[in-house]
Amino acid sequence: MFNRIVTATDMITTADAPVLSAARMARQQGARLYLLHVMESASTDNRRLVRHFETGAEMIADADYEHCIRQALEKTYKDDLSGIPHEVRVTAGFPWEEILRWAKEVDTDLIVLGPHSTRAEEKGVVRIAGRAGSTVENVVTRESCPVMVVNRPADKGQLLFQRVLVAVDFSRSCECAVGLAAKLARHYRSRLFAFHMIPVPPIPKYTRRNYAADAAHAKKRLESFYEANLENADHQYLIRAGALPHLEILNCAAEKNIDLIIMGSHTKEKAGKWYPGSAVERVGYRADCPVVVVTDPGVLAHWDSTITADDGDSKDRLIHVFIET
Repeated sequence: MFNRIVTATDMITTADAPVLSAARMARQQGARLYLLHVMESASTDNRRLVRHFETGAEMIADADYEHCIRQALEKTYKDDLSGIPHEVRVTAGFPWEEILRWAKEVDTDLIVLGPHSTRAEEKGVVRIAGRAGSTVENVVTRESCPVMVVNRPADKGQLLFQRVLVAVDFSRSCECAVGLAAKLARHYRSRLFAFHMIPVPPIPKYTRRNYAADAAHAKKRLESFYEANLENADHQYLIRAGALPHLEILNCAAEKNIDLIIMGSHTKEKAGKWYPGSAVERVGYRADCPVVVVTDPGVLAHWDSTITADDGDSKDRLIHVFIET
């Protein structure tokens, strides 16, 4: 399914969850792994002015120092990378820029990242609850291939993706997410759950009868939007009502013992919207399983063309409540 996987870490002598997960996936799928480390710069004027990873002393990074880091990374992940075709790259620059550059260079199928720097406290980075971190944000908002966010190392069983949840509304990006989810489900023979949340209006007049009508209407719309993409995939629609999408998604994932969550990000649908979307960030920040974020129809380019050119206003992509009225 995935042939070329790019992952990145800011750690050198300690194993990092995204790298471990990416390595396990590469081993299971026979993929080639690309491991990137971007040296931490001590200067905005000279990106090669860095702090030595062992002593903390400022120095100018040269080829010998880069080689030293590569050797340290190979040692840290010796067992995890053994037998896996892989390449380790060490460079200076901004992490998100270097990740995007290498991903484009190798024409990757998947990028695997952590939601926050694991060295945030040491580096003086302020963690914000619910935020995925600037590197993930910048990669997601600019990349068309799937981006997997990993909080903790995924085990081998989880990476078989036997139970997949795709969170959908009626947006373009979610249509692309369903296309990828269906492709994964058919490949891994997974059970696929298409989750949709109806936003409950913040007034006491929304009754159970209102919800039942809205849920029935939403299911019909979901089938009209996605049934063609889900053909030959073992799937089920899950409709919930709530006010906070990320909590409903996480609760549903826990309830169904989900191995993988797939989400569409609205980041490319409106000019000037630079962030991945609050639900995407909050789920990626908290999920116990890997979360794949999709932003673009190009995500399916490596496999097929099930997502066609944008159909403009031909579909009603709004979410409706109070259908009875």
